[in-house]
This record gives sequence, structure tokens and C-alpha cells, in this order.
Amino acid sequence: MTGILAIFSSSLFADGESTYKSACFACHDTGAAGAPKNGDKMAWTSRIEQGSETLYNNAILGKGAMPPKGGRTDLSDDIIKSAVDYIILSSK
Repeated sequence: MTGILAIFSSSLFADGESTYKSACFACHDTGAAGAPKNGDKMAWTSRIEQGSETLYNNAILGKGAMPPKGGRTDLSDDIIKSAVDYIILSSK
């Protein structure tokens, strides 16, 4: 990527990484409560194939043991989506 797209993508990636490290890591780094670990390609492949919108909805609304927004209801939907995007990119 070059130009504005690269800057924009880098900024979104950084926001997603920051959110992940402050809100998601506790479960997605350890696999707590059955959470798929960030970077585990086998665990994420079938999830990623469901599409970003499904993953966004699962993260925002909660799924299984994960509460809505991972318990961080103070975060906007857009920042949760950026964390999901970070996980997707880290797990491909």
C-alpha cells in the first residue's frame, strides 16, 4: 500500500492493536473461557471465512462466554471493529 491508504490502514491497525492490548488480550492471548487465541490461524480460519460483519457483530453483541464488547461497553462500535480487524490481520 502506498499514499493515503497506507497511512489510513496503518492508523486503523495501530488503533486496533491498542484496543486489543487494553481490552481483548486477557482472553484472546490466553484462550480463557475457550476464546480463540490471537494469531492462531487454525482457530481463526473458519471464523474469518464467516466474514468481517459476522465477527464485528459477535464482538459487539457478545458470543458464548464473551460479553458484549468483551465487557468494555464504554468503547464505540468502531473501535471494537478496529480490534477485530487487528485480530483478523494477526491471524491470517
